[in-house]
Amino acid sequence: MNEHIASVPLEKAYRLINHGPTALVSARANGVENVMSAAWVCGLDFQPPKITAVIDKIAKTRSLIEQSGLFVIQVPTAAQIELTHYLGTHTLAQEPDKLQRAGVELFSLPGVDAPLVAGCAAWLVCRLIPEPHNQQQYDLFIGEVIAAWADSRVFQDGHWHFEQAPAQLRSLHYVAGGQFYATGKALNVKTDL
Repeated sequence: MNEHIASVPLEKAYRLINHGPTALVSARANGVENVMSAAWVCGLDFQPPKITAVIDKIAKTRSLIEQSGLFVIQVPTAAQIELTHYLGTHTLAQEPDKLQRAGVELFSLPGVDAPLVAGCAAWLVCRLIPEPHNQQQYDLFIGEVIAAWADSRVFQDGHWHFEQAPAQLRSLHYVAGGQFYATGKALNVKTDL
């Protein structure tokens, strides 16, 4: 296990995705594991922490989430750009060895019955909050964050510190057509106004 993985208090978990990164979504059901990329993942609530994710009906990961009721949102790093793009442009339905081809390494953490992707900057384990209408009509999934971790080289004391870490640990932001941006320079304002 990565020595830099540190638990994140649930009240700070929303901060792991509130900067709008591209995410990896992983799930497992009946012995099948999958990981997909998702650009539309965001925070929904603080207490308890909740997230939303848009997951198309054609995605194998969607059926795994619906079967298991559990999924993981991960924040991939710039070092994982090819992996992230591959997972977003290939499907397990047509490519049974998709994860191996992409170079995905899965691991688990105590008390979590879901696959986590190694090398990411953050992990949010979510319990599905069933909303059949939203899922069918809008492909919108809601999850309650039940556990969270981050790479302590880039997330400490409830804040991201990308500017102090190696560039390959920055999060990715997908635009289109294979174009990504990496999280850039931090800008701060006075908060005592």
